[in-house]
Formats: sequence, structure tokens, C-alpha cells
Amino acid sequence: MLRRRALAGLFAAALLPRLRIARADAPLAIVATIGQIADLARHVAGARATVRALMGEGVDPHTYRPTRADVLALRRADLMLANGLRLEAQLEELLLALASEKPVLRLAERLPAERLLAHPDFPGKFDPHLWMDVALWSELLPILAGELSRLDPTDAAGYRERVHTYAAELAALERYVRSVLETVPPERRVLITAHDAFGYFGRAYGFEVHGIQGLSTESEAGLAEIERLVRLLVERRIAAVFVESSVSERNVRALLEGAAARGHTVRIGGQLFSDAMGAPGTYEGTYVGMIDHNVTVIARALGGTAPPRGMHGRLASVG
Repeated sequence: MLRRRALAGLFAAALLPRLRIARADAPLAIVATIGQIADLARHVAGARATVRALMGEGVDPHTYRPTRADVLALRRADLMLANGLRLEAQLEELLLALASEKPVLRLAERLPAERLLAHPDFPGKFDPHLWMDVALWSELLPILAGELSRLDPTDAAGYRERVHTYAAELAALERYVRSVLETVPPERRVLITAHDAFGYFGRAYGFEVHGIQGLSTESEAGLAEIERLVRLLVERRIAAVFVESSVSERNVRALLEGAAARGHTVRIGGQLFSDAMGAPGTYEGTYVGMIDHNVTVIARALGGTAPPRGMHGRLASVG
């Protein structure tokens, strides 16, 4: 009850009137929910905005709850950027409250439904983890640039130019991703992770993907699902599974123990970035670095070849 009252107070504060005095030389204040979106915004906005991410390294957006500092940052923002598709489930009430007084752009929800992966259990719901497909993620660039141009029309040409520059960088990343993943033998292209965040990755790059938990980490991994995956590991002699930086390793360890009890040794192939990027200020703390890390780790663990320090030689060695 006390928590509900406290949240109600936070939401009420978010609704208090706030007017921005527009000035051509004043940068926009942008707050993004997750690091991937904040990184996208920094590339598109350049010096025309200050960008803050609410959720940092190792933070799970499915269960993240807003703090008072978050609400204060949101109150001061000119634009709120979210992924949508229920990724930030615990922020929904706050985002709805904010939308009555300022732009709240749910980027993933601006894409056509046919570009999204449908939720396997809930009709009309979709997988929110679309940053795992580099080409699909790139489709958000003009959407974001359009909103920024609407709020700051004096630099519309600059937003378009920065989109063009960053789109070329992401196209180079896409080429690297495909070239590296194609070295994984087809029979080994099975990706098993802590939760089902790699569906778009699997669709884009031809991998069979299994998550111990569902699309949200709020869902519990049942014994039947763990048993199913143990059988899969044993029957297909899968050698490696992966942990995630923002999800507990407990269920992955249960898979290893279950396979070992049946005489099959499985190792942890490495840690992947799923819902959160790496530490701020590091290469892995950027979207390009996050994807470079994931692809390099996956390829090397599943029998493919990739430079140990990735596309640009900037990764911490992944073995």
C-alpha cells in the first residue's frame, strides 16, 4: 500500500504543468529508457541534445521500477524515448502520465506490425527485442529524426545528415555480423540463452533460438521447460549455452547440471548483452560494440571464426 501511494505521488508530480521555452541555441533534453535507444539518440541528435538513459549496465528493463530521480529527469525532459511493446512494463503508468504534457515516442511501436515478431502466447502482442536485428534497428533512424526535426526544425538538415552517417555505420556492422555468423556450421546454429531475447537475431541470421524464460524476465522458467531444453542439449549434442549480463545465471546452471546428469558436458559459451549494453564509456557500452561482442562470442563458441577482439579490434578479448 505504501509503495502504491508513493508511486501515485510520483505520477501526480509528473503531471504538473511544465513549459519549455524554445531557443534555437538550447539543446533538447532527451531521456531514454534503455541504453540502446539512448545511443541511437546521441548519434541522430549530435550536439543538438543532451541524452540520458534511465537504465544502465546490467539493468533488466522488464522489471525496472522508476525512482524519484527518474521522475525528476523525466519532468525536465523535452522528449521521452521508450522502446514500447511492453518492454518497460513497470514504467507504463508513468509514460502514460507524461504523454499528456510532452512527446513520448515509443520507437518500436512505430514500425509496421508485419516487421515485428508476434508473441507466441498472446495474440496482438509482439517481441520487443528488435535491436538484435541490426537492419531492423536501423529502420528506427528516420522515425527518430522525424520527431527531432518536428521539435527542432532549425536543424532538420543536420538530423538527416547524421542519420545518413550512422546508417552507413550500421550497414557495415550488418555486413560484419553476417560474414562472421556464416562461419558457424549450419548444424551448430542453435542459440540457448537465459531468456527469449534473441528471436529477431534468429530470424535475421538463420539461428534456432531457445530462451529458458519467455520474452519477459518476469515469467518463470518451469521445470518442464528446463527438462525440454536439457533433452535438446543431450539429443543434439549442443556444446555451449549462454548467460546474459542482465539476467541471473541460475537457470542456465540448471541446464548444465541436467545435461551432466545425463552424461553430456555443456559449457557456458560466454556472456551476452541482451536487454542492457556494457559499461558506459566502453566500446561494449555502445550499440555497435554490444552487437560486435555478442556476434563474436556466439560465433567463436559455436564453432565459427571471428577476430578475438571483434570487428574494430576494440573488444575486450572474448577468448
